[in-house]
Amino acid sequence: MAIKLLIVDDSALVRKLLSEMLSKDRDIEIVGTATDPYAAREKIKQLNPDVITLDVEMPRMDGVTFLENLMRLRPMPVVMVSSLTAQGADVTLRALELGAIDFVTKPKVDLAGSLEKYADELIAKVKVASKARVNARVSTPRPAVATSLHTEQRHSADAVLPAGSGKRFLRTTDRIIAIGASTGGTEAIREVLEALPPDAPAVVISQHIPAAFSKPFAERMNRCSPMSVCEASDGQYILPGHVYIAPGDQHLLIERDGARYRCKLSNGPHVNRHRPSVDVMFRSVAQNVGPNAVGVILTGMGDDGARGLKEMLDAGASTIAQDEATSVVWGMPGAAVKMGAAQHVLPLHRVAGEVLQLTADQPSGKLAHG
Repeated sequence: MAIKLLIVDDSALVRKLLSEMLSKDRDIEIVGTATDPYAAREKIKQLNPDVITLDVEMPRMDGVTFLENLMRLRPMPVVMVSSLTAQGADVTLRALELGAIDFVTKPKVDLAGSLEKYADELIAKVKVASKARVNARVSTPRPAVATSLHTEQRHSADAVLPAGSGKRFLRTTDRIIAIGASTGGTEAIREVLEALPPDAPAVVISQHIPAAFSKPFAERMNRCSPMSVCEASDGQYILPGHVYIAPGDQHLLIERDGARYRCKLSNGPHVNRHRPSVDVMFRSVAQNVGPNAVGVILTGMGDDGARGLKEMLDAGASTIAQDEATSVVWGMPGAAVKMGAAQHVLPLHRVAGEVLQLTADQPSGKLAHG
């Protein structure tokens, strides 16, 4: 059965473009369009769509205010349509906090060849949203996701970091918690970070997110986490009590510098159609941190990170996957479980506690082979 979609946007041109792009897919049926939230409210009652695309900035009532009301009264999958500006990023992250599943940027009608790639991304996100778990927002909201999907040739982590052979790991008491996520991931990341104490081991995070959104996302996480959260920079030392989030459009790798660790950023090819890629980060952790790490894969579409988590496990690290019941989309963690990469499969509210237990259980100065 086709996905019933309602398009809400005050621009006639954007409504036309989105309708043309999405109607080309046989699995999506455009049941209507609306010029503002008031019209959208009536169309939702009449047409009962499965998914809506919602413009962030509209007259009479902005998209965020409408979304907040919608998620309280009639929760449903929403894909936001946003501008890639500093203000647009902040407003979109607020919308994601309120329960939107994902977002796409405004279509760039002036760039030759860009619309086909945009259409593929839009169609993919509408399809994922139609299957996502959406709950009523009746308490303090948590952020959802800001993903960046690319459709060019698919590369593996080998394109950025060659697979390593077994190695001996230096004696160190430093632990690293490596977290990867995509669709639904910012909500999941926030819940984990809120539950970690200020003196927790260092955390490195790769979340599929565009460049304009990663810094605002890191700033939001810094406000809600007891730990110190920042967007990672190249060469930055990794310290306990700190969280390092991969910049959008750059891979985050972990390098060893004697008995210490550093962040390394890479503009290498997209891996699994993503940059940052979770597989790239996990592989670097497997090669350089080994048994001194804990790997965590959270909600997300696709399978990025599953192979890297298996490499971490094979290198002696402890590994965790979020369970299906609490994932917005059980793609990435599901792929990891199927691959045998996850030692522990847990509901989201138990992940932080298990991470702390695993890092406390790891013996200091362990010398192992990767």
